[in-house]
Amino acid sequence: MKRVLRSIYRMRSIMLAVAVVILIGFALLGPLLTEAVDPLRGVVAPVALVFGVLVSLIGPSFLPDQTPVTVTAPVRGRWLALNSPASKIPSHGVRAYGQTYAIDWVYEPIDQQRPQFGDGPGMRRAAEYPAFGEPVYAMFGGTVQRASGWRRDHKSRAHMLAIVYMMVEGAIRELGGPGFILGNHVVLRGDNGVYAVLAHLQQGSLQVQNGDIVMAGQLIGRCGNSGNSSEPHVHAQLMDRASILTAIGMPLAFASITLDNQPEVLDTLPRNGQIMTAERDSN
Repeated sequence: MKRVLRSIYRMRSIMLAVAVVILIGFALLGPLLTEAVDPLRGVVAPVALVFGVLVSLIGPSFLPDQTPVTVTAPVRGRWLALNSPASKIPSHGVRAYGQTYAIDWVYEPIDQQRPQFGDGPGMRRAAEYPAFGEPVYAMFGGTVQRASGWRRDHKSRAHMLAIVYMMVEGAIRELGGPGFILGNHVVLRGDNGVYAVLAHLQQGSLQVQNGDIVMAGQLIGRCGNSGNSSEPHVHAQLMDRASILTAIGMPLAFASITLDNQPEVLDTLPRNGQIMTAERDSN
């Protein structure tokens, strides 16, 4: 029974999308509906919508407990952790697209200041941020399942009005599916059946293509500002299948990193606001 419920839970995004489409269809085509179909207008879509919401709320309780998978950090140098599952689960406020345990990083080098939110123009060029163009590496060895790198790098959203614009823009991106949310991204399948996603990569920077075999720590692309992104950053997550639309997120930890400039080398996960440093020889 739990297996069936998990399968239904995987399809929640599709069910919700179908319900919304039906609602919009009934609203637009209402006057054209026949008498036989018209009574269904107030039943079918609301029932589907309520069912989808209930599955989204109750479904996580049927998921098995998972042990974090320790992987190689996909970045090098000093990176500030944001939206970390060490601080909150789901880390991004939603479990959709396998993002339950996803984490974001922005680059904080000692010798270059990152533009702060609220300072300067509402939309800055991506190249003004130190993260833009920084190398991004494979978190483990495996096979590239998907490599998408054609989407443009847009300007940052650096003020509240720009964030409101991004939210509206994000709703439109949702219509295009996960790829328009993640922007340029790589999906990698590990030998243990775990899948990794690295997202918001720089347009034209991908060093891999579908079917390539890569090693842990191998360069796969560069940090960009594609997709639903407020500023250049790296988004990383693990999940249990290749389909971003139906995947369930998996917890992760990073090997051989230091936190907040402390000397101790750890296999762990940074919390929001912590500086993670991963050296190039940590593999």
